[in-house]
Parts: sequence; C-alpha cells; structure tokens
Amino acid sequence: MKTSFAGVSYASLAVAAGIAAALWLAPVPAAGQAPGKGGAKGTKGNYKAPRAGDGKADLQGIWQAWNTAAYNLEAHNAATGIHAGKSFVVDPADGMIPYLPAARQKQQENFEKREQLDSMNHCYMTGVPRFTYIPFPFQIFQTPKYIEFISEYVHMVRNIYMDKQTHYGDLEFWNGDSRGHWEGDTLVVDVADFNDQTWFDMSGNHHSTALKVVERYTRTGPDVMQYEATMTDPQTFTRPWTIRMDLHRDTDQYPTLLEYECHSYLEDDATRLSSR
Repeated sequence: MKTSFAGVSYASLAVAAGIAAALWLAPVPAAGQAPGKGGAKGTKGNYKAPRAGDGKADLQGIWQAWNTAAYNLEAHNAATGIHAGKSFVVDPADGMIPYLPAARQKQQENFEKREQLDSMNHCYMTGVPRFTYIPFPFQIFQTPKYIEFISEYVHMVRNIYMDKQTHYGDLEFWNGDSRGHWEGDTLVVDVADFNDQTWFDMSGNHHSTALKVVERYTRTGPDVMQYEATMTDPQTFTRPWTIRMDLHRDTDQYPTLLEYECHSYLEDDATRLSSR
C-alpha cells in the first residue's frame, strides 16, 4: 500500500528557504561576461552560463513560461477557459501524445468535465512537468547537495536531491520524488513516485502512478532557459514522449515571488462535512 502526501505547509516552505539561504551560492559571471550582461536575449549556441560557487551552471532566479502549454500540450483550438495554442510535443514528430486507445478516450472525457475533475481547480498541487509551465513563476535556489524549486502557486516546494539517486518506490507524491545530476551545464532531474491525481494541463491529459519524468534545464541565454521533459508511462502511453519550451527569467530590479492563496479545498471540505 502506498502512502499519499497531498500538501506543502508553511513550515516546509520556511525550511526550504532556510536551507537555500544558509547554503546560498553567489553567482559568478562567466568569463568575458560583465555582471548583468551576456549578449542578446535568447542567445543559444556558444552561450556560457554564469557559474555558481561550486563551478556548476548557475540556474538561480525567478523563471516563468510565457506560452499556452498550461492549457493543452497538444495543438488545440480555443474552448471555454482555454486559449488556442500550438503543440509543445516535439517527439513524436506529429506533436500528439501517444495515448493507448482507452487512455485517449479518458482524456476526452476529462476534457468535457475539466472544471470538476482538474485537481488544480481544487487547489491541489500541479504534478510534474505541469509545475514548470503553469502561469505562475517559480524560483530556483541552488546548492551542491540540494536544488529547491519554490512556486508562487499554493506554496509548492520541490526538493531536488543531488547526492541521492534512488527513489523510494513505495510512496506516492503529488509532485513526485526528484533526483538530480549534471550533464555538462544541463540539470537533469529524474522524477518518479507519483500519484495519479494530477494532469499535464487543463485539457485532461493524464497519467497513472507508473509515470516517470526526466527533465532537462539548460540556460541558453542570460534570461532564457530551455526546458525539456520526457514522460514514460506504459499504462497510459504507447511510447515515451517529449515536450520542449523556453522559460524566461524575471529581470525586474527586485524580483520576488508574490503570494497566491487558494481556498477551494476548504469549500470542498465544508461540502463533504455538511453532507454527512
């Protein structure tokens, strides 16, 4: 029997922030790069990311996706509450999520009942990779042993363990269990141990508890980071599939996460109690 963990408390957020503050690694400008500079926005190719204190690429900052991935990862028309948008699926080449037939039917049923069934509409955590491209920024704190992702949405915190590579295997988490390592200047995060309550987007694209995600974060310019994620779930998909998009750094003089509170789950609890 697996145990499900459904929330993040203010205490968890405080602990994460404390760890990050205590182990803060001040960014070091890359060779030939003056502080605050670095070439044209969106630079790729020979771009060299600034260095953290341990010599790794410095990913720290506040980042956000500026696209329509949160509505639907596949190409889609506009619908109630959903903006039209292109596909972010780069593999398979047709831009479609390779569902098993029954799983595709379930996605279509989810779409029709999205207002009631989407766990984000009830203030629960997003799951991964959805954490990265919802319309809320997230902040990265970086240390040699831990990398913290802190979202503006409902105080979510992801702890990425850099010196532990084995997953629990007998637990379920809303945002999975994240284990990271470096491949050159790319942060690679292996995520497993999910529950099956989250979606990939607002359109009902879903998964089972067998989901495994491999994420890749690579700075391609001073204010741009490429995000890639590959999903594997043999209970839901015929093959692994990959999404790719850019994330953008908050360049405000004093960048900060603001507070987003969500109270729908309190209304849900009140409804359940009143029905007893």
